[in-house]
Amino acid sequence: MRVLLLGATGTIGLATHKALLSSGHDVVCLLRVKTKAQQHDSEKSIRERLQGGEIRFVDANSLVCAPITALQGEGFDAVVSCLASRTGSPRDAWAIDYKAHSHWLKAAQAAGIGHFVLLSAICVQKPLLAFQQAKLAFEKELRASGVVYSIVRPTAFFKSLSGQVERILQNKAFLLFGDGQLTACKPISDHDLGHFIAGCLTDAKRHNSILPIGGPGEAISPLQQGEYLFKATGKPPRYTHVPVALLDVIIQVLKVLGWLIAPLRDKAELARIGRYYATESMLVWDSDQQRYDAQATPSSGTQTLFGFYDDLLRGQQEVQLGDHKVFK
Repeated sequence: MRVLLLGATGTIGLATHKALLSSGHDVVCLLRVKTKAQQHDSEKSIRERLQGGEIRFVDANSLVCAPITALQGEGFDAVVSCLASRTGSPRDAWAIDYKAHSHWLKAAQAAGIGHFVLLSAICVQKPLLAFQQAKLAFEKELRASGVVYSIVRPTAFFKSLSGQVERILQNKAFLLFGDGQLTACKPISDHDLGHFIAGCLTDAKRHNSILPIGGPGEAISPLQQGEYLFKATGKPPRYTHVPVALLDVIIQVLKVLGWLIAPLRDKAELARIGRYYATESMLVWDSDQQRYDAQATPSSGTQTLFGFYDDLLRGQQEVQLGDHKVFK
């Protein structure tokens, strides 16, 4: 198939690009002209990472014109979007997670593109945050569009669960919210998620479907992550337990200050995002039982978080946390 890929420079986008190419698809990558990635990477570096696909740059700030210009007079079988807001702030979320996607969908419809594959997030099941509400708004629009859709809702990523590896290596304590067992997840690797997304193009069972997906194995709590890292490094276990109530205090302080200092409003939203992930599991939510259900959370792939940790410790993997960097 001829596929238009959005968000190709992100970690999931890169993995999806590779998976699409390995499946024999012809891939055209649409990249934003002024992304953070391009501020740090030269165009040559980007082209090296996206070898095998065609690369085009568009002005993401022109949300109406860019999609129409990009698709005009060309035939594509599908749009695959790994595009997402980088900060999760309300303005960024509604601009990218909803508005940009809405324009791309309308352009895809006008161009006669029959399939739209969307990378969403499993946390939209309980939408308490701006970026979750923005993602849900576009999911609703996509489902009602008449275009064949595949909405992929992954659980936690290896990248987002690797922020404390460096702390352990520096002989610092592993940070836990509450007792470390408030939440659990079935993390999925970039590679496995990329192949799952690519498979949506040809697997009819994934068409017109919302697809929660996690990695292989049992659900893992933060405490289990810490236990594994201490054992793998041979270091004595050290934990610092952070009360969730402390996050509530920080959120309220930032909220009040945000009325006076505008930039602190986004900080308050980031604190709310942190609290959400500290208290909500990344698993399928059973609304009838009002609980998260690990058994109901589908698994895909072969790569495990603990295997990834081993590779990190051996220097066979590296992770650039970027906006995921929370623990220091």
